[in-house]
Amino acid sequence: MALLPCAPMLISDFDYELPDELIARHPAANRRGSRLLELTDTIRDRRFAEFPDLLRAGDLLVMNDTRVIRARLAAVKDTGGRADVLIERVQNERRALAHVRASKSPKPGARLHFAEDVTAQVMQRAGEFFVLDFSSDVMPFLEAHGEVPLPPYLARDAEDDDIERYQTVYARAPGAVAAPTAGLHFDKLMLDETLEAGVSHTFVTLHVGAGTFQSLRDQDIEKNRLHAERVQVSDACCEAVRNTRLAGGRVIAIGTTSVRALESASANGVIAPFAGETDMFILPGYRFRSVDAMITNFHLPQSSLLMLVAAFAGKERILAAYRHAVREKYRFFSYGDAMFLTPGADSEV
Repeated sequence: MALLPCAPMLISDFDYELPDELIARHPAANRRGSRLLELTDTIRDRRFAEFPDLLRAGDLLVMNDTRVIRARLAAVKDTGGRADVLIERVQNERRALAHVRASKSPKPGARLHFAEDVTAQVMQRAGEFFVLDFSSDVMPFLEAHGEVPLPPYLARDAEDDDIERYQTVYARAPGAVAAPTAGLHFDKLMLDETLEAGVSHTFVTLHVGAGTFQSLRDQDIEKNRLHAERVQVSDACCEAVRNTRLAGGRVIAIGTTSVRALESASANGVIAPFAGETDMFILPGYRFRSVDAMITNFHLPQSSLLMLVAAFAGKERILAAYRHAVREKYRFFSYGDAMFLTPGADSEV
């Protein structure tokens, strides 16, 4: 008897209803002041301040130490029209890859004018991006005149508080245009508390791109592709992961970016140092190689990140947890509350 082909996974399979008022448009009063939904064998409502209670001596926290750059700039075109520039990646001292939003897209050779008579010449189109050559060094100019690139769903301009709060306390490698938001819940005191409890720390670097907020375009999930992001996983991190698992401890990824970095470094079955780009798209059915548990925020409906956590914890289990979170009025997205996840029975860990 012939086997019927499996139906493709659809974007609509990863949808849920979210009232607008549950989108967290500002951070909690303090970093550990968020709520924490614990999804293990059961669903349990906690405070994030209780997270250390979920850890065991011998566990390893893996954190993404990328630092968000002030990537948004206001510009004026040669024609006098206004443009909004979002730097996606600084390629060298004076060259950057950027999104440029304007009533009419600039053509190669055109110039964009910024503060202090700094200009950028449009060199070429690169897919959805523009290659810009600046008249001064890019990073110092962004630091002096750029704006924190808040996610579009916050629907507001950046404020003074965002300079500190849309950044983890352990950020140190400049290059991201979006924060690894699961890490925003940690203050330095909590990190110290976990160390004192016998929990180790290690770091990866994944420079989050603006593509993390873009919708998937094809209803058939597997026909979609993610933008590549820069990743570095050191030998020291790999050794910490191997030693933790050999000793019976758990590798706990802080955020989906840490998950993607670790799994990209484990693509050949064993974790090894990795420096390059990843466009890894983790879907249900994926076999996780280096992650035993994770902290993550609540993700947008139909997003690749929701699919990643569904792959880890089980699709129906995750969607049920999201329905619970909506009923209990958790706060969603970048400045929202967090989840602690362990693998589901139908996940491949």
